[in-house]
Amino acid sequence: MGKIFTIFILIFYCPAALWLFLYGVNNYYMIYLFLRKGKKEASQNGEFLKRFWSTHNNNTLPKVTTQLPIYNERHVVERLINAVASIEYPQELHEIQVLDDSNDETMGIATELVDKYRAMGFNIKHITRENRDGFKAGALNEGLQKAEGEFIAIFDADFVPDKDFLYKTIPFFYEREKVALVQTRWGHINRNYSLLTIAQSLGMDGHFIIEQGARTWNGLYMNFNGTAGIWRKEAIVDAGGWHSDTLTEDLDLSYRAQLKGWNTKFLFDVVTPSELPVDINAYKSQQHRWAKGSIQTAKKILPQIFKTNDGFVKKTEAIIHLSQYMVHPMMIILALLSLPLILLLIPSVSPIPIAVVIVLFLMFLGTFASPLLYIVSQKMCYKDWWKRSLFIPALIFLGCGVAVNNTKAVIEALLNIKSDFIRTPKYGVIRRGGNIPAKSYTLPVKLIFISEILLSVYCFIGFMQYTSNKKFVFGPFLLVYAVGFFYVGTLSLLQKFKEKIKC
Repeated sequence: MGKIFTIFILIFYCPAALWLFLYGVNNYYMIYLFLRKGKKEASQNGEFLKRFWSTHNNNTLPKVTTQLPIYNERHVVERLINAVASIEYPQELHEIQVLDDSNDETMGIATELVDKYRAMGFNIKHITRENRDGFKAGALNEGLQKAEGEFIAIFDADFVPDKDFLYKTIPFFYEREKVALVQTRWGHINRNYSLLTIAQSLGMDGHFIIEQGARTWNGLYMNFNGTAGIWRKEAIVDAGGWHSDTLTEDLDLSYRAQLKGWNTKFLFDVVTPSELPVDINAYKSQQHRWAKGSIQTAKKILPQIFKTNDGFVKKTEAIIHLSQYMVHPMMIILALLSLPLILLLIPSVSPIPIAVVIVLFLMFLGTFASPLLYIVSQKMCYKDWWKRSLFIPALIFLGCGVAVNNTKAVIEALLNIKSDFIRTPKYGVIRRGGNIPAKSYTLPVKLIFISEILLSVYCFIGFMQYTSNKKFVFGPFLLVYAVGFFYVGTLSLLQKFKEKIKC
């Protein structure tokens, strides 16, 4: 009976472990692709900019519309509009659209700022709607219909673009034919606020410094990240405009444009500062939206990818890219099944099944891929990279701890459970020790943190079982899971207490 039960568990355990291994191998592949083209890309970009500006000046630049989609952003809207108004570009060629769906005092703040800059000669418009149909996608479509520019720059409320943003990005639409979008790397103005923001910054750097470059420089599908980039208006229209049937309208449009034959450009050396979520619930909400939207987009787009004449590698990378959040359900499966597998296999005097040995070897091999990707990303861009890399364990714990939250999102997407677009709260909190404003947009704490804490206890029991027998090697994984679930669950619990105290 024990053998039958063991085989039953392995039927679920081995595929989950194999999925994580393949994801890890893909990280190795991303590192290779980035290193293969990174230096050459940087050199070519510099040479192209020199050639471009030797034959162009302000009189030959195209008209640009900058869209600022906002919804209840009283803490950061002034910073955003001031930063965009400070962008150096011919005033007559720069239109600014404040796409304001707010229903609080944000609208009043935005109105005053728009009036102020309009009186100064800026071409700035305050566009409001009676409803939030389509959420961010709907607001962007509304602005697109009225946009005067040939190109559309987009900044979310938590971003602070540098003054030379347009001068550094617009030229690359003329580098080659049919460039649909130019995406810049996200910076982190509040990286050192807490351990949570430090961990997030490492994860973001891995994506932007390594993955985005590796994809677009090697002819693979790349996604627009929703902000800190510029679109060619013609490409948006040709691809069918912004759709609101997924929670990641940016990822969706990116793929639809590329399926239409448009190209992408990523500038990893152009950094646009942004504010990271400073509380765990805001981070979990953001992750939930990204995870659910990615799977929704995968269901929508992958059938179209399969019909293309793209090569095997490009199609495979599209599958991995769009379904990357499936790693979280796989992690939950491993966390739940490791303890019974330990209990079933350790007492046995017979050899450990060869399938288990192979799976464990692959797990260890894949485990080192993500830390290596983050180390390489830090080394490529920061002089103090080794100090920054010391915080990678915090990112690993965070990635494990958020697995319950993201698994819920994946399941909702697979089951076609609809949900509204929930914005990530921004507080304008930058420095360590800064307090979240009393009158804030803090999201309600969801009771999923109870599951995270219970799963932490469960995994720790499994780890203790491992240490008492010392004959099986699931222990290290279970300890990481236990710490990760405890970290995320406890932060959520503490946030709930803080909210009760405020009330």
